[in-house]
Amino acid sequence: MSYYSVLEVTPTNEDWIADYVASANRLVTAHGGKYLANTPVHERLEGKGDDVAIRVIIQWPSKEAAIAFMNDPEYAPLLKGRTEGSISNHVLIEGKED
Repeated sequence: MSYYSVLEVTPTNEDWIADYVASANRLVTAHGGKYLANTPVHERLEGKGDDVAIRVIIQWPSKEAAIAFMNDPEYAPLLKGRTEGSISNHVLIEGKED
């Protein structure tokens, strides 16, 4: 069953971005993930909430793959940089498959 990481990221500084993008993309792929969206182009169609700079959706082949990515020792410094250099929210959603 597929799982989906949904992230909302608003950078508070840009020092971490260049290193993060190249390395995180490689690690996502290594763990079987696939970016479905990674963009500042989005529009709220319903509801209220904080505007965010970037929205990201990653498809994972399993929950275990997503968790393995998050726990990868190579990802730890990248995660630290992102969380210290942005306001970020990340949720993992179970996909519905018929």
